[in-house]
Amino acid sequence: MNFARAIHFDESDRNVYRVAARTGEWCIPGGFEFSDWTEADLVGKARQAFTNGWLGLETFGRVTFVAVTQIEPAEREALVTSLAEHFVTLYGAPSIDAALPVATQEVDAMASLCDGVEANRVMTVARDLGEAGVTETFRILDHQDAEIAQVAVHGEE
Repeated sequence: MNFARAIHFDESDRNVYRVAARTGEWCIPGGFEFSDWTEADLVGKARQAFTNGWLGLETFGRVTFVAVTQIEPAEREALVTSLAEHFVTLYGAPSIDAALPVATQEVDAMASLCDGVEANRVMTVARDLGEAGVTETFRILDHQDAEIAQVAVHGEE
């Protein structure tokens, strides 16, 4: 099964998000965080998280880019449990048992989004807030969309 991990081409996520996801942590879109937002909520770093941020499942920070890779069943189960705990702690779900079906749905939706996507492909998310609420658009970047300057590390010996 495929899933998404946070990747960074530079240090910009540390500057644009209140909390940046750690490189390599598993991610989901995390659009549920914005389900009751209005235009008034879309300011500063919160706006950036809303507009382009994937949700990391360790730090619960945001990241702009994710890469598709294989996930083991035990890792997937740990993500479901961690997300259910997050729903209880941060969102007031009544119990882990009550939160598990929703956490499972979120994790399975990410796995479905990555299903059939070639390993190491980079993905982005874009969100809009309209009359009908939040809409999400996902994009798989073509290989030629990334230039060497985006990933190269320059230095001197």
